[in-house]
Amino acid sequence: MKTDIAIIGAGPSGIFTALEMLRLGTRKKITLVEKGKPVEERRCPKDITRKCVNCRPYCHITSGFSGAGAFSDGKLSLSNEVGGELPELIGAEAAQRIIDYTDKIYLQFGADEHVEGRGNVEEIKEIRRRAIQAGLKLVDCPIRHLGTEKAQSLYKAIQDHLIASGVEILFSTQCTDLLIDNCVCRGVVISDSDSGNSRELIAEHVVVAAGRGGADWLERQCSIHDIHHKPGTVDIGVRVEVRTEVMEHVNDVLYESKLIGWPKPFKNKVRTFCQNPGGFVSQENYDNGLSVVNGHSYKERKSENTNVAILCSHNFTEPFKQPIAFAQRVGELTNMLGAGNILVQRFGDILDGKRTWAEELSASNIRPTLPDAVAGDITFAMPYRTMTNIINFIKAMDFVVPGFASEETLLYSPEVKFYSNKVKMTPELDTSVEGLHCLGDASGWTRGLMMASAMGVLMGRRLV
Repeated sequence: MKTDIAIIGAGPSGIFTALEMLRLGTRKKITLVEKGKPVEERRCPKDITRKCVNCRPYCHITSGFSGAGAFSDGKLSLSNEVGGELPELIGAEAAQRIIDYTDKIYLQFGADEHVEGRGNVEEIKEIRRRAIQAGLKLVDCPIRHLGTEKAQSLYKAIQDHLIASGVEILFSTQCTDLLIDNCVCRGVVISDSDSGNSRELIAEHVVVAAGRGGADWLERQCSIHDIHHKPGTVDIGVRVEVRTEVMEHVNDVLYESKLIGWPKPFKNKVRTFCQNPGGFVSQENYDNGLSVVNGHSYKERKSENTNVAILCSHNFTEPFKQPIAFAQRVGELTNMLGAGNILVQRFGDILDGKRTWAEELSASNIRPTLPDAVAGDITFAMPYRTMTNIINFIKAMDFVVPGFASEETLLYSPEVKFYSNKVKMTPELDTSVEGLHCLGDASGWTRGLMMASAMGVLMGRRLV
């Protein structure tokens, strides 16, 4: 097979690469390779079974058109200060311009025009004052909230537009290898998920946009083919769930409170991420069998709780070069303790040095929104440094949001983010291998829907 542009992964960065090329009138043939299904065929049976059934050959929440974005809470962060290190590559002003441009594309495909976190100046000042007193930094970031159900319909509209415009999308097709000779990428090897048959796809340019689920695979490809890269940051943490009454003021004023701290004694960066007012804690499964926790929020369907991730960033030094594997081991240990399920523990029990029991959860004010989470002890698997940072950060959060550090607050584990391998690239998004480009969360440069989408727009302009 031959094509002009081969895009590996139909997540936000891959989608917006193709979309921007079309908007600029390209005549090049674009082939999108996606191991999952079209949006309309992605189904998570958990809504019916009430427990994860470990779908094979892949999880429908993490794989398929639009990647994990279709089943996420669908929040678009409209500030260049949030979502990764792309501004370091192209400059903060340029990054903000491309975010504003990308946001308009989302609006054209049906995104909600309302933006959360704008206005409320005096209330934001008060929240910031309390954050400063607690030793935390509040990052202003307007949010355009799609909602999980709205995100699916929006990405379905983009999918239909790409197909109608002549983009070839190979669903249920996995990229198994890159074809690189003498530091030049001439294509990829792809395999049909159903038959297992492999073939070569020859291309002038290959864009790897494999998402967080493909970060481990891309790291191996970088090592095998000597694609210049370096170990990046790995985020390990928990998903915290409280009654919405506890966070009601912050939810109303900011919708998502992006708070950052460097708690003693280790002073690692700890941050909140992906806050879901009235949301639901969810489970994601990766191809290696790892189950991790996440959070969703809908436009219409609401729970009594609010959940938010608390992530601790770790940067490793020589000679260690396997941050993704390290995070996976933490997740695997936690899965082992939960017999393959997500673990949940009350904050008070962590401080008391005891596990949480199911009957204790049933008697609490906070009812878990992840029905098959197993009550237990997450501290058996969490590294001491990470757990200490998280505990001290939660205590600081309690000053900003009174009640956040209550005994009944729930902590789910593991929450890990696989974007730690950072591919070395030029501002033009060229790697050390001619004809090869790496985008989105797998590249290590972005974290989240908007920044990944914006990086795709830049790539589209480069290739048109």
